[in-house]
Amino acid sequence: MSTYPDDRFYTKSHEWVRVEGATGTIGITDHAQQELGEVVFVDLPDVGELFDAGQEFGTIESVKAVSEVFLPIAGEVVEVNKTLVDEPGAVNEDPYGDGWLVKLKVTSDGDMAGLLSAAAYEKFVEEEAKG
Repeated sequence: MSTYPDDRFYTKSHEWVRVEGATGTIGITDHAQQELGEVVFVDLPDVGELFDAGQEFGTIESVKAVSEVFLPIAGEVVEVNKTLVDEPGAVNEDPYGDGWLVKLKVTSDGDMAGLLSAAAYEKFVEEEAKG
């Protein structure tokens, strides 16, 4: 049983995407939020911005560091999680639910091919931890 939800795909830079129809919801993984520590600020793009897969789309600032976040897939931003303006800690508390970052109109299905399943991501995190 994976500790990562099976209904989404993951990147080696610790983001996730869940695609429903033509919309992809993006966030960071539980592993990423644990590594970051307490999140104090989230900087996200504007609705309407276009991004390629792998492109930086924002930053997450924690008590430890500022980390860039990258899109797993290409798309147009159709919604940003406005809750995170006042409650950036939602990223820590619920990274797969209320702590999502942006929603995209997916522009390329081909991007999904390079992403990891939950089981593959879990294995990647274990291997990374071994150093």
